[in-house]
Amino acid sequence: MNNYELAVMANEVRKGIIAAVHGAKAGHPGGSLSAADIFTYLYFEEMNIDPKDPKKAERDRFVLSKGHTAPGLYSTLANRGYFPVEDLPTLRHLGSYLQGHPCLQHVPGVDMSSGSLGQGISAAVGMALGAKVKNKEFRVYTLLGDGEIEEGQVWEAAMFAGHRKLDNLVVIVDNNGLQIDGPVAEVCSPYPIDKKFEAFNFHVINLEDGNDMEQIRAAFTEARNTKGMPTAIIAHTLKGKGVSFMEGSVDWHGKAPNDAEYEMAMKDLERIGEALCHK
Repeated sequence: MNNYELAVMANEVRKGIIAAVHGAKAGHPGGSLSAADIFTYLYFEEMNIDPKDPKKAERDRFVLSKGHTAPGLYSTLANRGYFPVEDLPTLRHLGSYLQGHPCLQHVPGVDMSSGSLGQGISAAVGMALGAKVKNKEFRVYTLLGDGEIEEGQVWEAAMFAGHRKLDNLVVIVDNNGLQIDGPVAEVCSPYPIDKKFEAFNFHVINLEDGNDMEQIRAAFTEARNTKGMPTAIIAHTLKGKGVSFMEGSVDWHGKAPNDAEYEMAMKDLERIGEALCHK
């Protein structure tokens, strides 16, 4: 897909996010929306995957370390063809396979159950090491929140990955600047994020606009061409991206829109879609 097609698809992914959290009357829209472009690029362009064969041995793996943004992953998987888009509003409903955090036993396309913050990157590092030990060619990607990297286990995993020179691993930090209690810089500053990963022997890419497909493509191309060390992409994004009243607001970290807000959000995304079509 070209960058324009990817941007259009990311907008559809955002619509699915809003539909899911509205249907659940709960969930985490802010960080799902900020990462929608990265989710889209990974599943529609970057990764070697097949929705018709979700468990194929040679597939690339993805671990959503910040598992509470499952609405973003689910919407991407649905739009990619792993399961019906119409199922998204069943998020968190009793009996639905789309629960509040990803579950590999029940959701097609999910490679690791996650949600306990800090632990997903460790699982991804284990997968990447396994590929090296077994001489497999698949790559492993994991998405972390910038609030999540306040967890110490993240840095234990990073130390191990750098020491083992896992160049088949790409760690992406969704640096939208906000966590549930407020700005990350005020709650417990993780900055400078890039220098920390560099200290653990990562190749670091500072992605100035993590919501821009051209820049996202360049970052992942650079990561794929990096040999002898893992890559960390620090993606500077906008929390709530695409929905005017959610953008840059910590209030929408973990809150679902009511009916009126749902209509407003979908109108915002429809306008973005129309603007893209006229480019």
